[in-house]
Amino acid sequence: RISMYFNQVKQGFTLIELLVVVLIIGILAAIALPQYQKAVEKSKSAQAMALLNPLIQSIEAYHLANGTYPTKFEQLDVEVPNWTGTEKPYHTLSDYRTGEEWSAWLFNHASYGVGVMITRMSGPYKGGGFGYHFYRVNDDGVPVGKISCVELYNFNLAAGAYCEKIFKGVFSGDAGARWYLLP
Repeated sequence: RISMYFNQVKQGFTLIELLVVVLIIGILAAIALPQYQKAVEKSKSAQAMALLNPLIQSIEAYHLANGTYPTKFEQLDVEVPNWTGTEKPYHTLSDYRTGEEWSAWLFNHASYGVGVMITRMSGPYKGGGFGYHFYRVNDDGVPVGKISCVELYNFNLAAGAYCEKIFKGVFSGDAGARWYLLP
């Protein structure tokens, strides 16, 4: 009977076995959590793209019809959210709308050219977003005629933290912000 008792005790897990299982779960969580955060950010960026594409088309239509680029959202044939935030995302803007999560803005500037951007206004990637230049005054490597990832300086976003790590962008140019070509 004593040997039967010892056999039953041996059927449980040892402390070492439990620690190994906890360690494996911890390693898997450390690998999975950053991937999960990237997936969440990519899904949030779909909101920005859903607004950016119609803005680009509307600005191009305005330019074809009027021979100039718009300076206000009201001039466009697309609905821009009526966000009521007051934080100005950048200093050289023609018009902007700021919300809790995103900011949409037009720039029509003698030194920077004409473009539109949608940038994050909250979270760990504040200052990251997407932009499109219709033309540039200087040839400084900033992409023209294609949607690019952008990281604004004035929000202290680490270089590449948004565009390289989340979207696998390739650094393209530096003009008031870091610009990245998207794959």
